[in-house]
Amino acid sequence: MTDPEGRRPEATGADIGALHAELSAAVRGAVDFRTTARALHTMDASNYRRVPLGVAAPRDADDVAAVLAVCRAHAVPVVARGGGTSIAGQATGTGVVLDLTRFMNGIVALDPEARKAVVRPGLVLDRLQEAAAPHGLRFGPDPSTHSRCTLGGMIGNNACGSHSVAWGTTADNVRELSVLTARGEALTLGREGKGAPEGLLALAGGELALLRTGYPALPRRISGYALDALLPEHGRDVARSFCGSEGTLGVLTEAVVDLVEAPRAQALAVLGYADESAAAQAAAGLLPWGPLTVEGMAADLLPASAGLPRGGAWLFVETGGASEAEARARAEAIVRAADVTDALVITDPAGQRALWRLREDASGTATRTPDGREAWPGWEDCAVPPARLGEYLRDFRRLLAEHGLHGVPYGHFGDGCIHVRIDFDLLSPAGVARFRRFSEEAAALVVAHGGSLSGEHGDGQARAELLPTMYGPDLVALFERAKGVWDPDDLLNPGMLVRPAPLDADLRFAVLPREPVDVSFGYPADGGDFSAAVRRCVGVAKCRTTTVSGAGVMCPSFRATGEEEHSTRGRARLLHEMLAGEVITDGWRSTEVRDALDLCLSCKGCRTDCPVGVDMATYKAEFLHHHYAGRRRPAAHYAMGWLPVWLRAVARTRTAPVANALAAWAPAAALAKRLAGIAPERELPRPATETFSRWWRREAARRRRAGTGTPSGDRVVLWPDTFTEHLSPSVGRAAVRVLEAAGLRVLPPPTVRARRAPLPASHGRVCCGLTYVSTGQLDRARAVLRRTLDLMEPVLAAGLPVVVLEPSCAAALRTDLPQLLHDDPRAARLAAAVVTFAEALERHAPDWTPPSLDGPVVGQTHCHQHAVLGDAADRRLRAAAGLTGELSGGCCGLAGDFGFTKGHYEVSTACAEEQLLPAVRSGPGDAVVLADGFSCRTQLAQLAGRRARHLAEVLADGLDRT
Repeated sequence: MTDPEGRRPEATGADIGALHAELSAAVRGAVDFRTTARALHTMDASNYRRVPLGVAAPRDADDVAAVLAVCRAHAVPVVARGGGTSIAGQATGTGVVLDLTRFMNGIVALDPEARKAVVRPGLVLDRLQEAAAPHGLRFGPDPSTHSRCTLGGMIGNNACGSHSVAWGTTADNVRELSVLTARGEALTLGREGKGAPEGLLALAGGELALLRTGYPALPRRISGYALDALLPEHGRDVARSFCGSEGTLGVLTEAVVDLVEAPRAQALAVLGYADESAAAQAAAGLLPWGPLTVEGMAADLLPASAGLPRGGAWLFVETGGASEAEARARAEAIVRAADVTDALVITDPAGQRALWRLREDASGTATRTPDGREAWPGWEDCAVPPARLGEYLRDFRRLLAEHGLHGVPYGHFGDGCIHVRIDFDLLSPAGVARFRRFSEEAAALVVAHGGSLSGEHGDGQARAELLPTMYGPDLVALFERAKGVWDPDDLLNPGMLVRPAPLDADLRFAVLPREPVDVSFGYPADGGDFSAAVRRCVGVAKCRTTTVSGAGVMCPSFRATGEEEHSTRGRARLLHEMLAGEVITDGWRSTEVRDALDLCLSCKGCRTDCPVGVDMATYKAEFLHHHYAGRRRPAAHYAMGWLPVWLRAVARTRTAPVANALAAWAPAAALAKRLAGIAPERELPRPATETFSRWWRREAARRRRAGTGTPSGDRVVLWPDTFTEHLSPSVGRAAVRVLEAAGLRVLPPPTVRARRAPLPASHGRVCCGLTYVSTGQLDRARAVLRRTLDLMEPVLAAGLPVVVLEPSCAAALRTDLPQLLHDDPRAARLAAAVVTFAEALERHAPDWTPPSLDGPVVGQTHCHQHAVLGDAADRRLRAAAGLTGELSGGCCGLAGDFGFTKGHYEVSTACAEEQLLPAVRSGPGDAVVLADGFSCRTQLAQLAGRRARHLAEVLADGLDRT
């Protein structure tokens, strides 16, 4: 298997071909050795990167056995992988990756009476929680990645989560495990030595003294192998000893896990302290009160708008009870017992969820220090005795300062477990050397405080090399002997836990270009460096959730397809490999990256919902710009990307009736859709016979003739976006009606006559460039936007607000404009001037009272409004008008040109069916259907036969009635 120095020989091209063929013949599931599959699995959520030979997705235990047999014959290692959220590198490998999430992801049985469940390893934790909830049960451990981590991964890492002070680690909640050894032996592991491979119990029995004295007594001791579980006084629990082995001992195929009774009600006490050390010092003293959680966070990770009590750090202490009153009483008792600066008790479930989301997103938000520097795992989750946590944190802070490093500790203070991301420089040799020195000294510090190198995420490559510091050479040698009993051929996840790879080897940053890549967008948050923008994705995989909560959006294409390559993380991984040039070798011309980005809806949901702010819509536009440079583009890029030009031509020639008649004639419509690359299932949009601007000029002339005055309030400029101008002018007319009723003086933006414009006719008017940006025609977009800035100079000079009715156009002006024209100061000024319809009324007509509509609404918050603009003003405006009901989250699925493009129809409708269409169908019969985006209204009309309306139209109708 390995040479005398422990290195594994490289497989030859012929070996890989034979391996692929044999696996494909033996496995009933899926086997994929293509470039895309390999690139998607080079990384997990750690600092490490290894390129696999291929990926196998087994259907069942027989398939797993087949994979192991073929790989054993070829001397190729196997790495089992769940959600790929491991932070120490243990879900990466150079052989065959076992993707257990694709098929082996179900619940075999759930027994409420026995309070147990039988699950497959690829089952996502939240699916188990959903199945157990109707019985008043739950699985106790709940890592912050609960919406995408798998039970197999939790068992492999012995995961814990925020409720471990009440319900322990995963190992505390496992009854039996069905595993396959590397040599294909099927074992069922349990207590009293059940299922132990030959020689394991004898090995433990010969080292009883070492096992009894070599392990620190900690609630969160995850590092190394749990061989002490094999002691007689611990029940010779082979299943427990397997937990936390990180896929190095066997492959899990099924698990019997315990369920616990979930409290009927919870309350959350938020306790404020001066700093994190004070919070840490207090945490252990709260444990006698029986809390469900004792979590700690400092101000560096929480927004000022979070509404927390006074303090510089906080403990989130959850209590349970049979009723809300009982849970609150327990929380208030903890508040009285705690020595706090300030405190708050929350019993509202929505309020609790909002705060817990802040805690769960910390694994992503912590990847940036408060001043914006990149921060990385590597010293991620050590644990010390809870009573020593405050003292340890003070020493840890001193160690950071000595190395000139910065990090923001947070985590499971009640268990003494700390998470922290540190601003290591992992790009330069000097920075990597400092990373090693710090890790070695931090390990010694943890051990000096009686702690464990890992308190939750396992050792992996990040800490396995340091295990002798914690356990000493004798116990580490015993780990190696145990590995030899289970896996004598070193087939399973080699380089982890025993005979480890160096902690500073295989860093994922080493393959990235050292010089900035020539790009079009400015990437101001990443120093103008596209590589740094791609590095934002650290793999926490919030984009892989199969359900979206509240108003969330990310990532609709993953939820529609279930494929990693169509998640935000998957696309970021492919871009990383494109820059690396090792697996994906054709750079910007890569068809693998193009195909993965093809189903990105550019919804911008990841910009807000991703905890690290990955902006895949921008990355997609950048890629398409380079990919098609000097080449013919898809037909839809010319048809939909140049939509402003075609619609303006129709308006100038006054041929809208002819165009609409042809669109209604099936043969002509079919031909037009085929030539334009539009999905045959779609109806073509119908241009209005009178544009909004033409109506506005006609209305202005009528007022002049009638001597009608205009309001004397604040002046606002109403932006005639392409959709309002040509396709939904009723929205513009309604907006003028409402804005003027509020006392505002509405002005059009400046224009120039088409014959004097050096660009095509459409550019004699302002344009946000959205259609060009979304199709990656960035040179064209820049030209359009520079012309727009020239036209808007008088507006900018006057400091007037610019009201944009179409959310996607407003988002383009706020984000794409200043990024594309980052060298033009006017771009930032126009971006800052943009306001939504509701913001304009709130800011410039604060005393206006909207008409009383008093009725329910249904619909969807536009994805760009959620991600870029915010909808707080819209919510307040709807409430003031008496409109009740919440709008759904998600994405409508049409998303500009996306849903019209040939080949996208099925994904487009699947996105609509996720939230929008069910919300509208299940709404009250008299509900007004609200959708501020033209795409959303079109999707509802074409898929549900429902007419949706812009909020401006609804308010205008109310004015007319009153």
